[in-house]
Amino acid sequence: MSFSSLGLSRPLLKAVEGQQYANPYPIQEQAIPAILRGRDILGIAQTGSGKTASFVLPILEYFQGERIGRNRFVKALVLVPTRELAVQVAEVFQTFSAGLPRKVKTLAVYGGVSINPQMIALQNTEIVVATPGRLLDLVSSNALRLSAIEMLVLDEADKMLNLGFEEEMQQIFELLPTKRQTLLFSATLGDAVDKIQANILKSPLRIDVTETAPDLETIRQVAYRIAPERKGPFLRYLIKSQNMSQVLVFVSSTRTADNVVGKLNKNGIKAIGIHGDKAQTTRLEALQQFKDGKATVLVSTDLLSRGIDIQELPFVINYELPRSPKDYVHRIGRTGRAGAEGDAITLICPEDEHHFKIIQKKMGKRVEIRESEGLDLTGE
Repeated sequence: MSFSSLGLSRPLLKAVEGQQYANPYPIQEQAIPAILRGRDILGIAQTGSGKTASFVLPILEYFQGERIGRNRFVKALVLVPTRELAVQVAEVFQTFSAGLPRKVKTLAVYGGVSINPQMIALQNTEIVVATPGRLLDLVSSNALRLSAIEMLVLDEADKMLNLGFEEEMQQIFELLPTKRQTLLFSATLGDAVDKIQANILKSPLRIDVTETAPDLETIRQVAYRIAPERKGPFLRYLIKSQNMSQVLVFVSSTRTADNVVGKLNKNGIKAIGIHGDKAQTTRLEALQQFKDGKATVLVSTDLLSRGIDIQELPFVINYELPRSPKDYVHRIGRTGRAGAEGDAITLICPEDEHHFKIIQKKMGKRVEIRESEGLDLTGE
């Protein structure tokens, strides 16, 4: 199937071609025509499945036939759990809309930065991508109104609920018109997500593309047994011995992230960190530096991993294990995407062995564990 068969107009097809999209992902094949017909959608899909374009393209198509509405009465709203994801989704809207005949202004709004520039930038904005808390702040300041919303998207609803946004989301739902089209996307359909979708969706088309086995097949996984005191030197050994030019390292805490970044830089490896204790502008700048190749290593916590989407990322290293097997799969899924191969390396201390066995069992895939004790790390 090609994009031309999904019901998109020629200008949007040209925009798709310009981004070198060859064929639609499964979720795009099912979602785009249904959204264009006005259906509500319940999409169960992981990050990296192509879901962002599956709602961005039909929303932009919708605006091509719409007149510009009243200022500050936005017509399309996308709710996301993190600031990084808000910026990322807004960039997708801006990329695809750049050459369209009918110009559409999209804005990402999020906390952690001054609200005043966002209030000013909302002038003539028609699509808002927002984190829930900042959106409510803007509404209470009369910077925008939600009574004209015609299309609502909840992106990564499970993550929003896990981060405690349920009360804020309910407040937002109460401000929205009942007559609207709603698109809900979630990696899983837990009880909380199921309850919300039952209350806000009307006869939705359910699309389930959660199978991860094909993606894992493109990822070469290996783990190393390592003593805790040798972790830092071994990380540097891996990066240097394998000539890694771009590697995403996951840790469990902001303190560890800062420590790892400091040690890498001290040993001549350009590294930057991204976590919740850093200012928003610093986080966005760090992510862009990594994407641009100005830093070899990006060290991140799980809290921000959903906002990290890097094409053809070759290496992911689990410096520390995550709590959840799902988070492990999500971490290593940053590499080996869209058919490309990638390497995922995990460092296992003695106290991690049992938990790693559980992760492998839940994942349905055995990972080779190698010994590192005999390696000389003194030169690294």
